[in-house]
Amino acid sequence: MNITLDKKDSNVASIKVNLNEADYQSKVDEKIKDHSKKANIKGFRPGKVPQGLIKKMYGTSILVEEINHIVGHAIQEYIKDNELQILGEPIPNRQQVETIDWENQSEFDFEYKVGLVDDFKVDLDKKLKLTQYDIEVNDKVIDETVDNVRTQFGKMTNPDVSEEGDMLFGTLSQESSDISNETTIDPVDFTKANAKKFIGKKSGDIIKIDLSKLYKTKAEQASQIGKTEDEIDGIDTNFNFEVKNVNRRELADIDQELFDKTFGPNTVGSEEEFRVKITDTISENYSRETIAWLNKNIQDKLIETAKINLPDEFLKEWLKLSSEGKVSDADLEKEYHLYADQLRWNLISGQVSKDNEIKPEHEDIREATTRMIEQQFMGSGMGSMTDQMDSFVEHYLQGENGQNYMKMAEQVQQEKVLEFVKDKIEIKHKTISLDKFKEIVEQ
Repeated sequence: MNITLDKKDSNVASIKVNLNEADYQSKVDEKIKDHSKKANIKGFRPGKVPQGLIKKMYGTSILVEEINHIVGHAIQEYIKDNELQILGEPIPNRQQVETIDWENQSEFDFEYKVGLVDDFKVDLDKKLKLTQYDIEVNDKVIDETVDNVRTQFGKMTNPDVSEEGDMLFGTLSQESSDISNETTIDPVDFTKANAKKFIGKKSGDIIKIDLSKLYKTKAEQASQIGKTEDEIDGIDTNFNFEVKNVNRRELADIDQELFDKTFGPNTVGSEEEFRVKITDTISENYSRETIAWLNKNIQDKLIETAKINLPDEFLKEWLKLSSEGKVSDADLEKEYHLYADQLRWNLISGQVSKDNEIKPEHEDIREATTRMIEQQFMGSGMGSMTDQMDSFVEHYLQGENGQNYMKMAEQVQQEKVLEFVKDKIEIKHKTISLDKFKEIVEQ
């Protein structure tokens, strides 16, 4: 067997494999012999089928299978032994394979295209300057959050006449079609003009609406009339909404019951402590958002400065082949840049980890999983669930046949890399309002 590497460019190459009869024949003969012992063919006793008959009946398929196994193994060993950093998987030259005469050839040539990682350098120093935004938590934000919590845990009532902030339950129907669907309309995200149509309404009132003006997406429009997006293509979006019920959520009292529902039993004991805890929670949430934004900027900046040249055409071909027809050329053109940047970041992160011996420890993974589960519980109003946390963490990490553990390990690895980078570059802090931060993110 002869294997050679033919570099087409700095990041694209071909691995060529030449096989002669001595490389595969003995293994093919072994497979034929094994087949003859196991074959169940009419007219022959088990284990007594002549090898010549097996060769005649199955020899070509056995040959193809064995050569594919030998070549695949040889390619992987060559990549490993020569420490080639490849991207994706080797792509076989299919035209070459299609011309093989399996019944008459004794020598075979195979060629595999591979994408290689081009040389790049990650510079981490104080010349790299980024901004960490700190969002100001003011009384207005705290008051709004308290009201949201009181609304979340408030009681649902059914007043006779609707007011601003109420939801209306009723039937959407259309005179020109047989569409009729019971649904709830919540005007909270409507424009003031559209929301006004739902104020002062009572059971039996009919409101004429245009779904396309109330809801921005076709998915929302379709959901309101019990249809799919495809089913509403081309339909008239004008409907009658007959009110059947007015739903109003009364604000919960600011008392111990509300404190316990929000933060868990006996965590908070007074309104003052409640507001302090709310402030801390908002600050933590804002901090997560601003850190996530800083992390994205770090990734973008390092991707920009590392200037990693990818074998784009190879990767597009590999992505299309590996998707088994699920990814179209249009999809690739639209989404490839996102995949390419994520790949560049993975390469940068891997290089930083390797150069600085950064790796996730088991305790780090457990702590990250604990934080994630605590946030989920707090977000659903279930409190901290501290007594059962160890059990929840173990159950999660063992789930999906260990895939959850690997996912959390990768997340911790990324976090460690980013923290390492932050120590090496210059980060200045700037306090801004929430609205200003949203404006910056949306730019």
